Amino acid sequence: MKINKNIFGLFLIGTFLLSCNKNEKADGYGNFEATEITISAENSGKLIQFTAEEGQILKKGAYVGFIDTIPLSLKRDQLLVQKTIISSKSSNVLSQISVLNAQLKTATINKNRIENLVREDAGTQKQLDDINGEIEVIQKQIKSIQSQNLPIINELKSIDVQLKQVNDLLQKSYIINPVNGTILSTYAESKEITSFGKPLYKIADLTNMQLRVYISENQLSNIKIGQEVTVKIDEKDAMKNYSGIVSWIASEAEFTPKIIQTKEERVNLVYAVKVDVKNDGSLKIGMPAEMWITNKSE
Repeated sequence: MKINKNIFGLFLIGTFLLSCNKNEKADGYGNFEATEITISAENSGKLIQFTAEEGQILKKGAYVGFIDTIPLSLKRDQLLVQKTIISSKSSNVLSQISVLNAQLKTATINKNRIENLVREDAGTQKQLDDINGEIEVIQKQIKSIQSQNLPIINELKSIDVQLKQVNDLLQKSYIINPVNGTILSTYAESKEITSFGKPLYKIADLTNMQLRVYISENQLSNIKIGQEVTVKIDEKDAMKNYSGIVSWIASEAEFTPKIIQTKEERVNLVYAVKVDVKNDGSLKIGMPAEMWITNKSE
């Protein structure tokens, strides 16, 4: 009979402790979220290949597919042909300038000779005037031809810019995943026609999740950025604990969001807080959770 009384006493203590724990409230309630990135097409055309699937884990730099590049390749070939034709025109102009420069060099040598002859009274002023006139004519011809070559040079520069644009679009025709993460949704299928800016898939890094919770003004003094807190989620009949780090605290208060159910709490102003939690695979976007600033008993 004494043993039964002891067992009954332990049962009452256990029941009391459980009822106390159930009355305890978490310091914050919220939902898990992750930074979601929507990857869009950077070129227009037929989606020749697209391998993205929901739930697929991708590394940064992974190849996902490509958009038809034939029209761009043909345009590049056309520009290269135009550049070759225009370059030949420029070469002809430059060859004329080379001939004139050679004539100018010869005329300058002759001028120096005539100037020496005039100083020695072996030459005439007319000879010097004639050679100066010849030099002036050649210089004017060079300037005239150089002015003819300027539009050709500008045209070549324009084609070079167009080639850079085409090469850039060719590079962007290949869909390369920009971040590590898990594909959440896909918005396109292979063989579809896509356009610039059209969403292709949504991806998020789920290895580290953020719990957004809301705390009252009275709790602000008990929490700071970089502080370690306990995060709890429902797991069958118990609670599963995670270690979290406070990464952000809102600088301004806002009205209590709808996820706070009690009427008394919903009229208060609260502050949003983000807690970084390492995901073991159990945490999902939108999943509810609790934040405990102090490690209270379950």
